[in-house]
Order: sequence, then structure tokens, then C-alpha cells
Amino acid sequence: MRNAMRAWIAIAACCLLASPAVAQKKYDPGASDTEIRIGNIMPYSGPASAYGTIGKALAAYFNKVNAEGGINGRKIRFITYDDGYAPPKTVEQARRLVENDEVLLILNSLGTAHNTAIQKYMNARKVPQLFVATGATKFGDPKNFPWTMGWQPNYQSEGRIFAQYILKNHPDGKIGILFQNDDYGKDYVKGLKDGLAGKMMIVAELPFEASDPTVDSQMVSLKASGADIFYNVTTPKFAAQSIKKAAEIGWKPVHLLNSVSASVGAVMKPAGLENGKGVLTAVYGKDPTDPAWKDDAGMKEWVAFMDKYYPDGDKSSSFPVYGYSIARTMVQVLRQCGDDVTRENVMRQAANLKDFETGMALPGITINTSPTDFYPIEQMQMGRFNGESFVPFGPVLSGEVGGS
Repeated sequence: MRNAMRAWIAIAACCLLASPAVAQKKYDPGASDTEIRIGNIMPYSGPASAYGTIGKALAAYFNKVNAEGGINGRKIRFITYDDGYAPPKTVEQARRLVENDEVLLILNSLGTAHNTAIQKYMNARKVPQLFVATGATKFGDPKNFPWTMGWQPNYQSEGRIFAQYILKNHPDGKIGILFQNDDYGKDYVKGLKDGLAGKMMIVAELPFEASDPTVDSQMVSLKASGADIFYNVTTPKFAAQSIKKAAEIGWKPVHLLNSVSASVGAVMKPAGLENGKGVLTAVYGKDPTDPAWKDDAGMKEWVAFMDKYYPDGDKSSSFPVYGYSIARTMVQVLRQCGDDVTRENVMRQAANLKDFETGMALPGITINTSPTDFYPIEQMQMGRFNGESFVPFGPVLSGEVGGS
């Protein structure tokens, strides 16, 4: 009897010791035993609406995750709103997501000026502004903005990579620049200039506004400047216009296109595939139109995802690849969170990614972060459009960011 009593006491003690483990589940607004609410803001309308497919790809991937049981037993509720690529609307939608929908975090909201408009608000509220859809250098500043993190290679680094290329291959060239007149465009221009360090001549530097109908007049002026290298810092609508206009006016410079418009479906097809032959860019992801990847395991998995969960999506566009890769990174962070689904732990885990592979990055390019490194991807490779796809060439490169 005494032994039996001891056994019951031991069992009771074990139960008491085990009960705190159950109680260690931690949640902030937007998370529970059954759900994780994730917010997003995309330009489904307006001058950058081509990027809207990113939001649709994110939603499709989270549908896949939910169909497969969720993350640690929790389903994702993805709430995405349109801001028309207008920063004041971005602010309105961010407040709606945080204060009304009570999301755990805002994921991959698009645009430099747009994320800038909500950065102080998100940090003051201590709500993660995670994997923003912009490469502006300012979004990798954990000291001043610990609740904001980028994802893609930053624009200044990309500009420096382009500078490395033309200094080596076209050192006597004359450069003409077309850029969007905001932080996004200026970041790209700064990167190129820092990389050139005054060693090449810039003969024209022409801005445009995101609200402009066309960039035709700037293209005519760039040709007239005598530039034989064209640095094209534009979003998809204007990228397609500029490629088409260059062909119309018979201007055939060395053409460097920023990576945010390196999409066959969204840019090169509207511009005319023949018109885009020879366009150079910097790439970090697999181009779904490149037959070199047809037997690649990561590409096969992406195609199967598109077929089942996003059948209306454009498989010739890089934007669903981007959205898919962002979603996979987000899922990895949430898996690492375990049962501590708090905003603070989300940021802690986002800053603790080690050699994570999205399945759609180029070989050798992995995601790494730390508490002092909020730039998840820091390598790229030059790519050339051959009339069908962007084909990577040369070594994997990185560009150290210069001072402000």
C-alpha cells in the first residue's frame, strides 16, 4: 500500500511538473491555438499593379500550408489589402490591419516610399514589418528599426554589382540613367555611383514620377545624350515602355535593367521579346522560363504548387516565384517560433535564419540573418535576356553597401 501511495505521489508530481510546459504557450494579438493572422499590403491597382500577383502567390501558398495542416497545428489567415501604390493609402491599410484586424505581423508589403510611410508606426507599435518587398537599404537597420526587415538583395548592392560589370566590360562607356524619382530610384542610383567611384562618365540622369503616363520623352532625351550604356531603374510598366521605346527609336545601348523588373511575363512580353534581347540584369532566383531548370527539383515543386494552388498565375513571370519564396521563408520563421507565437519571438526567429533554401534561389544563394544582419539575401549573379528567358552568367557577386 505504501509503495502504491509513493507511485501515485510520483505520478502527481510529474503531472505538476509537466503542466507549466502546457502553460508556456505564448501569444500576442494575431495568434492563438488555432490561427495566425498575417497582414499584407499590395498594389493590386495603380501604376505598379503588375506586382499584385505577388500577393496572390502569397495567399495561394498559405492555402497550401493550411491544406497540409497549418504550422504547428495553426492555420494561417492571410489578410491582404490594396493601396494602389499610394503611400497615404498604405498608412491607412497598415492601421486597419494592426488596429482592426489585429494581425500578428505585416508581411512583404510592397514599395519603398510605402514601407517608409509605415516604418515608424510599425516600430512604435512593435509589430513586425517583415520581409518588405523593396530592396531599399534603409530596411536593414536593426539598431534604429528593430521591427523592420528586408528580404531581397538591397538596391545599393545591386547598383554596385552593375558598376563592377561595366567597369570591367565597358570602361569607356557613357552612362545614361532613367530612375523613378523616390527613395527606390535614388537608392539604385547611389549604389551605381558608389561602385563607379567617378571612374566613368554619366552623361544624363533623368527622373520620372510613378504617376507619369509614359517615359517616352526621357528615352528620346537619353538617346540624344550620346549615352551608350543605359541604367534602367523602373518598375514593370515603365520598364516595358522603355524597352519598347528604345527599339522604336533605334537606340541600342548596353542595357542594365534593375532586378525588380526582370520578369519575362510582366515586362519582356509586353515590351516585345525581340526588343528585349541582350538586356542585362542581376538575378538571384531561378527564371521559370529558362529550360535549364526544367529538371530541377525546386522548379518542379514550384510548378506543382502553381498548377494546384495558383492555376491562373502566370508561370512566365518571376513575381509568383518571388511570392512563393517569401511565403516559404515566413513559414520557416513561424515553424522556428514553436509555441511562442509572439511578435518579439517572430523577430527573434526572423533574425536567426541559417542557410535557408527557398527552393527557387540560384545555386549557392541561401538566406542568412542575425540580430545585426537584417539583409537575408546578399548575393546576385548577372543575367542576360536571350529572347526567351534571363540566363545567369559569370560568378555569384555581392556589393558592399556604401555610406549615406
